[in-house]
Amino acid sequence: MDLELAGRWAIIGASSAGLGLACAKALHAEGVNVVINGRNPETLESASAQLRCVGDSTAIVVAVPGDIASADTRNRLLDACPSPDILVTNNGGPPPGPFQKSVRADWERGLHANLLAHVELINRVVGGMCDRRFGRIVNITSAMVTTPRPTMAVSSAARAALTAAVKGLSLDVARFNVTINNLLPERFDTERQRYMAEVATVRDGITHEEARARQVRSIVAGRLGDPREFGATCAFLCSPLSGYLSGQNIHLDGGSYPALI
Repeated sequence: MDLELAGRWAIIGASSAGLGLACAKALHAEGVNVVINGRNPETLESASAQLRCVGDSTAIVVAVPGDIASADTRNRLLDACPSPDILVTNNGGPPPGPFQKSVRADWERGLHANLLAHVELINRVVGGMCDRRFGRIVNITSAMVTTPRPTMAVSSAARAALTAAVKGLSLDVARFNVTINNLLPERFDTERQRYMAEVATVRDGITHEEARARQVRSIVAGRLGDPREFGATCAFLCSPLSGYLSGQNIHLDGGSYPALI
């Protein structure tokens, strides 16, 4: 299926590994010129090499090192791609911990990294998208937006705030063929889930194998998600073919979300 994306330009935040890289791979395979980003220069270079090997050979890959929460990094991303057709916002989540042990600094860091940085990027690109009558914004948030858990308060709050902010914006820009959607992942086989398993081994006194088995049991599909599945969904949301879909929270969780809405 041709997603009609060849030649478009995309900025993908925190895309040197994990779900961000999966999105970059899926878009690049469709002929999208991608600007990727990551904090670790070596990991970022590895991601660039992977994209050049597996993607469309005619599509461009630009790597911008740095933390997406840094204003300097965001400036350099937009210097590399001043008029993106596609923006995929993403950043690593705050470390888990009990609400009662969180302090103001935890909240400030979490809100800055997972809300304010994305709001600024969206605000800086959405006007141009409206002017050009095409734009696709995809926010990688979390299943914690709709199913908060006791140890994920900071993450849930920051990502839920972003979800609320862009819902209103999506109503305002739809008439310009600009869509805004959110992807809510749960239990994909990435480094993040391996880290969460290690947290569980320390917190609960169990083996790493048992922690991983718990993760699998929490998904009704009986397995962790493949990052390629996530990337493919993102690529569709960025396509002209998805132009009638906007303002939505899309759960990618193996069917585990229990509610109707």
